[in-house]
Amino acid sequence: MTGETILVADDDRAIRTVLSQALGREGYDVRTTGTAAGLWKWIEAGEGDLVITDVVMPDADGLDLLPRITKLRPSLRVIVMSARSTLLTAVKATERGAFEYLPKPFDLRELVAAVGRALSEPAARAAGAEAGQQEGEEVELPLIGRSPAMQEIYRTLARLMATDLTVTIYGESGTGKELAARALHDYGRRRHGPFVAINMAAIPRELIESELFGHERGAFTGAASRTAGRFEQAAGGTLFLDEIGDMPLEAQTRLLRVLQEGEYNRVGGQVALRADARIVVATHRDLRSLVRQGLFREDLFYRLNVVPLRLPPLRERAGDVPELVRHFLIQAEAEGLPRKSLDGAAVEVLKAQRWPGNVRELENLIRRLAALYSQDTIGAETVRAELAEAPAGAGGPAEESLSVAVERHMSSYFHGHGDSLPAPGLYDRVLREVERPLIDLTLAATRGNQIQAARLLGLNRNTLRKKIRDLDILVIRGLK
Repeated sequence: MTGETILVADDDRAIRTVLSQALGREGYDVRTTGTAAGLWKWIEAGEGDLVITDVVMPDADGLDLLPRITKLRPSLRVIVMSARSTLLTAVKATERGAFEYLPKPFDLRELVAAVGRALSEPAARAAGAEAGQQEGEEVELPLIGRSPAMQEIYRTLARLMATDLTVTIYGESGTGKELAARALHDYGRRRHGPFVAINMAAIPRELIESELFGHERGAFTGAASRTAGRFEQAAGGTLFLDEIGDMPLEAQTRLLRVLQEGEYNRVGGQVALRADARIVVATHRDLRSLVRQGLFREDLFYRLNVVPLRLPPLRERAGDVPELVRHFLIQAEAEGLPRKSLDGAAVEVLKAQRWPGNVRELENLIRRLAALYSQDTIGAETVRAELAEAPAGAGGPAEESLSVAVERHMSSYFHGHGDSLPAPGLYDRVLREVERPLIDLTLAATRGNQIQAARLLGLNRNTLRKKIRDLDILVIRGLK
């Protein structure tokens, strides 16, 4: 039998009864109250070895008690429960010194386990006051949803706010990887510094090192002046490297050196610069699989994968769809679109979807509904019709589908060669296979107009002509 006294504050009598019985069976002495005033009276009197408190109580906000408890009795640990289960609640609870935050409805076994940890760990946790938003500061929540999957994300993010640990965010396209990275920055200890984001898949491989580390004047053709790279721009803040799985191996080597030694050189430079940015990376790919294929450095993987965080696809948290729909409708109205609502049947249709493009796809659909339909309340038939007209996977970027297709093709290609490697020149052959249909289809879309095709592709007209000739593309719709 333990004998420790646990103080429970919750305005819900049923919750007080359940906790009293469950913790009593574990041998604890449990005292319960329905008000913050009752709880504070016990704390002032020096009673209790642990506090379990709700956030919303009739006479006060339980979170507001945390700094007072820390000041008066810094060794008294507090477990916070809340039905107001948002990222902001989790962050506030953590930054104000809560030992643990549990969303309602909570798992009783998890709570009992948390009580055991709180009473057995030797050192009291320090409050992470510097990590969060300032008191009274209004913020727009970067992540939406109250599903169990999102609650676990909130709790993990809240624990990481006061650290500079490197985080790797995994998730399909459209799940909100950059939003999670921004939350780590905006609520964290580096929030007063810059947040700098770069998409590895969008930068030509020959320019990646210059983009990341900057360059000196004359370092290469066209380098007319010294230019700061993203590491330099992010000093004191957070550097977010999106689609890290698409980083070329040679750039991976330089990134590894920065993470190991904490310094880097501009391209063409001799002076070592100190790297002072928290690193957060994201990918929709399986980095372990890339390591096995020799496409990603194993040592870099372990440097980046300090804290892996997986964002669930929307199909795994369909219960969040109604809240997301409300959020996007409010957002659309704030941007000047007509005020709309969806009836219950329409929302149920949305909840049943697979959403290959995830939250981004849902957001795009809600914007279309708000913009294109005159009725104030949109019904299920309208939603079904709009979904039927949308192409499969609408909302998910084309780059992801292409990337997945190429990865699958290359895996089969290497597998087919067994233990022997294919003949040299693989990069050029694959590039040719991708370039030819890209240019061919663009020319078809522009009816053979090479000026328009070059503009769409972002190529010089002479470069396009050379590629048409080298790839032996037949232009049958007229040369212009």
